[in-house]
Amino acid sequence: MALIEARKISKVYRLGDIDLRALDGISSTIEKSEFVAIMGQSGSGKSTFMNILGCLDTPTDGQYLLDGINTGQLSRDARAEIRNKKLGFVFQGFNLLSRTSALENVELPMLYNGSPARERQERARQALKSVGLEGREDHHPNQLSGGQQQRVAIARALVNDAPIILADEPTGNLDTKTSVEIMELFVKLNQDSGITVILVTHESDIAAFSKRIIRFSDGHIVSDEKTGSRGQGSGASEPESRTRNPGP
Repeated sequence: MALIEARKISKVYRLGDIDLRALDGISSTIEKSEFVAIMGQSGSGKSTFMNILGCLDTPTDGQYLLDGINTGQLSRDARAEIRNKKLGFVFQGFNLLSRTSALENVELPMLYNGSPARERQERARQALKSVGLEGREDHHPNQLSGGQQQRVAIARALVNDAPIILADEPTGNLDTKTSVEIMELFVKLNQDSGITVILVTHESDIAAFSKRIIRFSDGHIVSDEKTGSRGQGSGASEPESRTRNPGP
């Protein structure tokens, strides 16, 4: 049984008198421990597909099965619970609370589980250590570089031991060197811990770190192929020069 299975998923948004079909009968499967990049131009449907995979949205038609569970049959609260237990999210803008320490930011997902304070702190410390931020637990986001903030966000995604990480343009606000470091961290998590990584990106050099690339256009999957890179970014072109927030 596939970890993720999309069965003829369509998503239609009603805009006045117009129906906008963001997804049109998408079918795909993702196995446990895969590293998949989702690519496509703006409006191609890739972000809509990612939102459905993350149980942040539901399809208009078709079925989305997550670990064998038909998510379309779940209540809103049940979808929130499955997000908390099975999915870790990493966003382009980091989404950290500015007046909260790195440790407290990482603890946030565990608050919904009712975990004791001591357990929350210990697990958050271990998660920060796993992404190379040991000793930075008490730093606030404005005391951290862009790359360090994204590492905090990744630690937050890991802290509940979710088997899947969904990353939406995770290097979009980072310079080239830091982007490579973040992608190498995703590779390590995938290879060493068996975490399934699914990332949305429009940059071919970032997608080259994945093991498989699914390309979207006009609400359809137009290609789905292995990269041959084994998740190491090998064979990728020189990363595009970027003028973004620097930082390791």
